[in-house]
Amino acid sequence: MELIQQLVNGISLGSIYALIALGYTMVYGIVKLINFAHGDVFMVGAFIGFYSITIFHLGFFPSLLISMAVCALFGVIIERIAYKPLRNATRIAALITAIGVSLFIEYGTIYLRGAQPEAYPDNLVPLKDINIFGVTISGQSILILGTSIVLMIILQFIVHKTKIGKAMRAVSHDMDAARLMGINVNNTISATFAIGSALAGAAGVIFGTYYTKIDPLMGIIPGLKAFVAAVLGGIGIIPGAMTGGLVLGVIESLVSAAGYSLWRDGVAFIVLILILIFRPAGLFGKNIKEKV
Repeated sequence: MELIQQLVNGISLGSIYALIALGYTMVYGIVKLINFAHGDVFMVGAFIGFYSITIFHLGFFPSLLISMAVCALFGVIIERIAYKPLRNATRIAALITAIGVSLFIEYGTIYLRGAQPEAYPDNLVPLKDINIFGVTISGQSILILGTSIVLMIILQFIVHKTKIGKAMRAVSHDMDAARLMGINVNNTISATFAIGSALAGAAGVIFGTYYTKIDPLMGIIPGLKAFVAAVLGGIGIIPGAMTGGLVLGVIESLVSAAGYSLWRDGVAFIVLILILIFRPAGLFGKNIKEKV
């Protein structure tokens, strides 16, 4: 029974990693950029949700939508100001810029509001716990998992059934050919940043609801772990990011259940090292040439 409980906890945590990892993998799939500022967009989303709840007294879902909208706009601004001028620069220049943007967001937030942490209100979503065959599943876990699944389904629909999704796949496959076919590559890249940032914002609100405490540097570790999840699943492959996030969350929960909770952060990076050594293309790597 304890094992089932830990699996539920791991899937809830993994769904948060998956939402963040989707932004990494979408951006990499199109512009071959590891956007290390993505974890800080997640942090901004958590604070937007917090202020929506505490100052404007909104509920969970309105705060979630506001956070997604603000983070989508924030992601587009970052792309237009920091990354678009480096579109034809070397990858190392774009990578260093991404690290600089990350630090700017973190310490800009500290400058504007201070470094003190905040706490989401308790019982934000008063859902009852469910007991199934002796296993107690918290209402928050169900909410997190359900919200994450819905967002992932919406993303799959956008990517595979909408005009902008087709444009994103075309640009990912061959940017120059897509441009010759009349696709506005700049707008498509901006849309990719907007969608990925919106998912990170949603993950921030979900994280704050689940773990309560948030602070300006909270995006560093979850952002790195989401990057590990994206690499685990196959960087640039959307189903891989989802799977990688869930697998990483379950692994962390099982490590904690085994009594090694101090090692849970280290295990994520051990997984990264092993993947890079034995299967650098990731779990879904057999399709990497087709998808990226």
